[in-house]
Amino acid sequence: MIYLKTDEEIELMRAANQLVGMTLGELAKHIAPGVTTLQLDKIAEEFIRDNGAVPAFLGYGGFPNSICASVNENVVHGIPSSKTILKDGDIISVDCGTILNGFVGDSAYTFCVGEVAPEVKKLLKTTKESLYFGIQHAIEGKRVGDISHAVQSYCESKNYSVVRELVGHGCGRKMHEEPEVPNYGRPGCGPLLRSGMCICIEPMINMGSKNVVFEKDGWTVRTKDRKCSAHFEHCIAIRPDGPQILSSFKFLEEVLGNNAI
Repeated sequence: MIYLKTDEEIELMRAANQLVGMTLGELAKHIAPGVTTLQLDKIAEEFIRDNGAVPAFLGYGGFPNSICASVNENVVHGIPSSKTILKDGDIISVDCGTILNGFVGDSAYTFCVGEVAPEVKKLLKTTKESLYFGIQHAIEGKRVGDISHAVQSYCESKNYSVVRELVGHGCGRKMHEEPEVPNYGRPGCGPLLRSGMCICIEPMINMGSKNVVFEKDGWTVRTKDRKCSAHFEHCIAIRPDGPQILSSFKFLEEVLGNNAI
């Protein structure tokens, strides 16, 4: 069942999502060669709690940490570890969620660590651009497939591949609500977009093959060919005057400056 949010509920969701954006901004200050993904996790948890919220991911389905930290060929759901030490040239997707005043915020960004190869930066840039192409189609009266097709067609036009096994989702009092929002599909298909729907659009795009492997830890998903993957996510609300982005990359962009994707 798709739950339509009131104006007041959307504002509560905006607050939760803005806190996610602030958390990503705080992490942007610390992402550098030599830092472990577990250190980033501890920074995120402390920041979220200091701002009156709780980490949405911690304990969700048994997940052991407050962020998902997925490096290079890891697509999503990477478990932070003291053994995963960032090095120059890496990329890291940080997916973060908060629960504030009973509502969930959820957003993700793929960061560069030091000097990253131009072809990898191009993957990140294309993936981020596809997110906004998808958002442009998140209009009342259209369908989920219009968003999906916009993401897929743009990325495939750049010779990248779209992960099939993992999708975006509705969001609200629960982190995963209906409808599912794939990053591939046909225009004019899927659930109707209605004002009050809140959805997370999150392209997961691979440099090589679309095929992925689910690791033995029960969480981490990586590319089968071990080529890099990028992941960007915004939570948006469908409104009569067009899509509203509830989450934000503003805070991390202020930290990264010209180094932002």
